[in-house]
Amino acid sequence: MLNQLFTELDLSAIYLTLKLAGITTFILLIFCPPLAWWLARSKVFFRPFVESLVALPLVLPPTVLGFYLLLSFSPESSLGSFWLKMTGNGLAFSFSGLVIASLIYSLPFVVQPLQSAFVNLDKSYLEVAKTLGFGPIKTFYKVIIPMTLPSFIIAASLGFAHTVGEFGVVLMIGGNIPGETQVLSIALFDHVETLQYEQAHTLAFSLLAFSMLLLMFIYGVLQKRQQRLNNG
Repeated sequence: MLNQLFTELDLSAIYLTLKLAGITTFILLIFCPPLAWWLARSKVFFRPFVESLVALPLVLPPTVLGFYLLLSFSPESSLGSFWLKMTGNGLAFSFSGLVIASLIYSLPFVVQPLQSAFVNLDKSYLEVAKTLGFGPIKTFYKVIIPMTLPSFIIAASLGFAHTVGEFGVVLMIGGNIPGETQVLSIALFDHVETLQYEQAHTLAFSLLAFSMLLLMFIYGVLQKRQQRLNNG
């Protein structure tokens, strides 16, 4: 059935998009919780600076972010030169480059829901865990994650969805290489450019349906959380 709806290139773009979003979300869920916890609890004077850096992709035009990432990924830059020396491949216009760019532009969509949850976490639970002899890691896995699980689900969903839908940064960093950097949003743009409106409509409607279902899922999680808080 998928072969009837989508071309081979479209299916390749769908696979690449899901792969990119999955890897990005997985990595973000590893290092964002400690960062969000630090932002929620730290009182150091430079915290606003770090918060601004994390939130920057929310307000910065994607093409601006993409342009500076493209310069950073070039073989003439320190990062691009180091990557080329270590892997033998360039970072710009590669899937690896897309993953690094995705981690940066999806960062605030994962950090901010977690930071908000950690700020509102009742400190008494942490004090009880301390009296029970829990260390920081055990407290995190036994107390903090269960208490803030809905926020983890929302953060993962937003990070995944934003990676799926990003266009400007992906175009600047990855270009339009089928099978390597051509993700769904780029494939859709490609269909429009070549006047293949039927295929463009199929991809656009698929993204629309995906976004709607994801939002329904997120609001469903929020509603259940609110009901649990009201009943508690």
